[in-house]
Amino acid sequence: MRTGPKYKIARRVGAPVFEKTQTQKFALSEQRKTKTRKRGRAKSDFGLQLNEKQKARYVYGLSEKQFRNYVLEAIDQKKVPATQYLYSKLERRIDNIVYRAGLASTRRFARQMVSHGHIMVNGRRITIPSHILTKGDAFSVRAGSQTSKLFTNLAEESAGRTMPNWMTFDIAKFEGGVKEEPQLTESQDLLFNLNTIIEFYSK
Repeated sequence: MRTGPKYKIARRVGAPVFEKTQTQKFALSEQRKTKTRKRGRAKSDFGLQLNEKQKARYVYGLSEKQFRNYVLEAIDQKKVPATQYLYSKLERRIDNIVYRAGLASTRRFARQMVSHGHIMVNGRRITIPSHILTKGDAFSVRAGSQTSKLFTNLAEESAGRTMPNWMTFDIAKFEGGVKEEPQLTESQDLLFNLNTIIEFYSK
């Protein structure tokens, strides 16, 4: 997905939606700009909903068509709340899982890893970043890729990153798995509001 100047986009949507904007330097810069920035006109309900949708799209790096399909699928199914369904679907994409495991510093980099065939799912080489894993699925770095410079300093680069409790990853073995379905809870600090996004597409 093509985006544009990441700092500019992050300022426009009002959230650090890219990994490079999730730094103290960017936060301090925003604090200074906020003090000197003139107040604009308040956004309408439509504008607020559109903004939340854009935040989620940029966080996961999805095109409008991809994201819309996920949301409409979440709305159409009736088994679980639409917000839970959407959250779980986004989190269980293989590119997001590779990022969450600490194999890549950004989701964009994770997509490239998958597209170039470095990742295996249940023993099969996967090249589609949108591939969805389910409970019990295993993923790993392809044996022929484990000596690549992409993974040379993996332990150091992933140090300090918090692993979601619904998945596992063993750095020494280059393999992990999905223990359970990701659960959306009220305590989670998301950069976007899923209820607002569902409302946006429900019109």
